Amino acid sequence: MADPAAFDRPELAPLWTELRRRFEMGSPVRTVRLAGLQLEQRAALADLLGLARLPAERLTIPVARLDDALCRVLGHGARELVEALSGPLRDRAGERTAATVQREQLWVELAGHPVVRAQPALRGWVAGLRRTGLIGGSVPGTRAHAEQALAVLAALPGDGEPLPALADRVLGDPHGLDDDTRLAGTVLRALAALHDEPVPADAQRRRQLWALHGVAADELSATVLVAGLAPPGPGALATTLRTWAGAGQAAVVTLAQLRGAAELAVGPAVHVVENPSVLAMAVRRFGAACPPLVCPSGWPSTAAILLLRALRGAGGELRYHGDLDGEGLRIAAYVIDKAGAVPWRMSTADYVDAVGDRGPPVGRVTEAPWDPDLAPALAHRGVSVPEERVASLLLDDLELLCR
Repeated sequence: MADPAAFDRPELAPLWTELRRRFEMGSPVRTVRLAGLQLEQRAALADLLGLARLPAERLTIPVARLDDALCRVLGHGARELVEALSGPLRDRAGERTAATVQREQLWVELAGHPVVRAQPALRGWVAGLRRTGLIGGSVPGTRAHAEQALAVLAALPGDGEPLPALADRVLGDPHGLDDDTRLAGTVLRALAALHDEPVPADAQRRRQLWALHGVAADELSATVLVAGLAPPGPGALATTLRTWAGAGQAAVVTLAQLRGAAELAVGPAVHVVENPSVLAMAVRRFGAACPPLVCPSGWPSTAAILLLRALRGAGGELRYHGDLDGEGLRIAAYVIDKAGAVPWRMSTADYVDAVGDRGPPVGRVTEAPWDPDLAPALAHRGVSVPEERVASLLLDDLELLCR
């Protein structure tokens, strides 16, 4: 038998190259076509195939005929010879299938990530990542990038720390979230998705979005409205809150005041309302007997989340109520996730009982993690229930705490 190396000749290289390409596609190969053949290549093919004359520059070779010619001198056909000359054949069809499975698994993993499950508005962000495609065509690279972004999202809101400090704390690289990095853009797109807003197009708006989530936040501008908080202790914040609570007045707490404050234990339950008007109604109704209330005034500032975490850490149960509309569900999911609150009168039954035939539109609705039927109900009716509409029910709940 001949040595396969005898067929490793430049004149036959186009044939072996094309055969490898076709074999690796995974489909049966009955013929192989060659074009642009030079004289010496045509002569070599004529010798190999036992042709009586030189073939044309374009040639179609039946693989069965090639196998017969090779078997007579090698004892095996073209597939075995190609592997002997240039290594094992790849299963490119299998590789494509495996790559497709890996891509699908990546998007399923990201959609089911705990951060995304807790805040379903981020599913639109995951869908955007999918539309953008794999980074560098790499599933592992894209997964690593997305996991870094999710780690940053899980660490928010910050406590007013600068962006480099956040990047160093979460990523181990103070420049990991610099304005010109891909990762910073990915995180900002996620934050914009949470708020159902366009991705910030200029540096000022990017800074504002970071600040809204506690990064480089102004210690005095980040505030939270409270009433009925009377924590014990000699600290300045505790003393001030007791004074205003005893006077039957609300108070504004800043991020600067919360930093370094002593434990803020105020009772077994703290109720959280989205809108200042509801807190004002409670103050008018209960005065100095007002039970502990916190109002983030819409999307919670860093001060609001830090206060809620401090109250929960001191043993208080946080009960949250907000508008029953698309934005209200996103805010509630954020507070529940970031502060450990539980929903208060925010079930599907509560919505059905309160919704009327007319009212403000619900806007874009995303899932409510605490009640899978709530978002479909809102989307079906298309009418929101502002928190003020059910304020009397909320105040009646609070009155039970005053007895």
